[in-house]
Amino acid sequence: MQYTHQNRRAPCHPAGESRKSPLRVDFDRRLKLEFHGSKITSDAGLLTYRELDDALGLTEVAGTIFQDSRTGKNGWHGMTGQFRQSVFGRLGGYEDVNDADRLGRDPAMRWIVGGKAVERQAASSSQMGRFETALLASDANIEALADMNGVWIDRVHDRRPPKMIILDMDSSVSPTHGEQEGAAYNGHFGGTCYHPLFLFNQFGDLERCSLRPGNVHSADGWREVLEPVVERYRERSLRRYFRGDAAFALPDLYEFLEGENYKYVIRLKANKVLQECIVHLLTRPVGRPPNHVRRYYASFSYRAGSWDRKRRVVAKVEWHPGELVPRVGFVVTNLSRPAERVVAFYNHRGTAEQYIKEGKYAIKWTRLSCGKFRNNEVRLQLHALAYNLGNFMRTLALPKEVEHWSLTTLREKLVKIGAKVVRHGRYVTFQLAEVAVPRSLFQQILELINDLRPRPVPA
Repeated sequence: MQYTHQNRRAPCHPAGESRKSPLRVDFDRRLKLEFHGSKITSDAGLLTYRELDDALGLTEVAGTIFQDSRTGKNGWHGMTGQFRQSVFGRLGGYEDVNDADRLGRDPAMRWIVGGKAVERQAASSSQMGRFETALLASDANIEALADMNGVWIDRVHDRRPPKMIILDMDSSVSPTHGEQEGAAYNGHFGGTCYHPLFLFNQFGDLERCSLRPGNVHSADGWREVLEPVVERYRERSLRRYFRGDAAFALPDLYEFLEGENYKYVIRLKANKVLQECIVHLLTRPVGRPPNHVRRYYASFSYRAGSWDRKRRVVAKVEWHPGELVPRVGFVVTNLSRPAERVVAFYNHRGTAEQYIKEGKYAIKWTRLSCGKFRNNEVRLQLHALAYNLGNFMRTLALPKEVEHWSLTTLREKLVKIGAKVVRHGRYVTFQLAEVAVPRSLFQQILELINDLRPRPVPA
């Protein structure tokens, strides 16, 4: 590819390349390549997420709950606008504030931010850096960020009230690099990392999360994450459930859930006493083994030395073809269902691990690159909010033919829609490319979002 000489003294024009010669390609000299940053966007699909945001009233709460410590009178961008730029930028795959200079001129982002950004540009990299590492990093604003996921989910549930809530708690790994504050070696993950804790509901919404140093136990700080969520649902008429792996097999957690009338299923680590209770299932069945897996279940009462009472334990024993020893698992529960159904209910806990993977790969919430631990706390919470906004789109506003799309697919097909911006006297038109998402599908999404808007009460 060849290109024409560029005048180095020509300033970067916000409307594109009006002062620069176009690039040329050799395979067909009729083609010219021009860059019009404020006339063309590659993220026009983000406008549907902004419509969903407006229908549910999500980002508008930022202006009322965040404390703005700025004292100057010439502030160009408000807290709500910068907050939108942080969340929607991450949703579009721009996880660093380094991208803000380019995003600030993008027409889709300018209309998403709103206000003065529509006519000029959104916040720059330096402005976004101060917003995330100074304004949001205060004690009050970090607490408000942690609570905001719950505020958003409550607004969704006000529109679509659920009949039950199932909470899944799990920890994950976020690799660190260099001398980041709070980074520590974790033997389980085999590297230096942070060790965040997540709490999801059955819809895939992230109820709450917490960033922790890399060397803490998987269940460390469970109360600070779980209690605020339990308190939010206390006044709602719901059936309540909790699931967790063996790291959360803690007597204090059992007692807390029982006191809050939660049904729970939590995995137990095997020990000699538990295995003696099912010794009759651990003997290899007589005869030639079949070519399918044989499963056996048992239910019994058990009291560990640290427990204040006996509790129900359910065991599952699986004999797999070609294996000499069985696979054995135990869960402790206060459910009264048959043992097989208890195990089936617990097995759905694996969806939480899938949600964590989507957060890692679609939202890139492991990109915690700040030196200070507090700043990385802010980044994780902003990533979590971007994840929830993406998940709301998936669960509330997708037609049936595409409701199986993952967050990664949504970003590639819905968010990344190219569009040309045409200005008229009173209107601005985004002329969208019709490739992966045709007009009919786009219209269905907007109609489903419109159904979420509160209807006026008849006089």
